[in-house]
Amino acid sequence: MQGVDIYDLKQIEVNKGNILHALKAKDEGYVGFGEAYFSQIKYGEIKGWKRHNEFVLNIIVPVGEIKFVIFDDRAGSATYQSFFEIKLSPSRNYKRICVQPGLWMAFQGLSSPFSILLDIIPGAHISSEADSVSLDKIEYDFKS
Repeated sequence: MQGVDIYDLKQIEVNKGNILHALKAKDEGYVGFGEAYFSQIKYGEIKGWKRHNEFVLNIIVPVGEIKFVIFDDRAGSATYQSFFEIKLSPSRNYKRICVQPGLWMAFQGLSSPFSILLDIIPGAHISSEADSVSLDKIEYDFKS
C-alpha cells in the first residue's frame, strides 16, 4: 500500500532470553523521536479506526500476535479505497511497519491473553493530531 513500508527486524537468540531489535536512528523510516509507547490489546478485541495527520508511526509487536488493517481514503493516492493487512509477531513475522500520515488503522489481538505493540512516533502525543472513528464507520470484516 502506498504509504506503508515493512522492514525486517533482527532477533538475537540468547539462552536466557532473546534480544529483539526495534528501531535505530539510521534505519529507513526513522524520522525523529518524540515518544515511544506500548499499547496492550486483549485476545479477540479490536482497536481503531485511527488516523494520524502529522506523525509517521513505527510499529513493532514484541509480545503476542496482532493483525493490522490499514485503509487508504486519501484522494489521489494510487491505493485509494484499498485495504492492507499484515499480522506481526516475534515468532512468525517479526517486522516493523512504518505508516505514513493520513492512513486509517485498526488492529486486532490474536494471542491470549493479550498482545503488546510498541509505537515510536516523531513527536510527543497531541490528541488533536489524530482522528478517530468507530469501527462501523469503515466497512471491514475482521472475522475473515
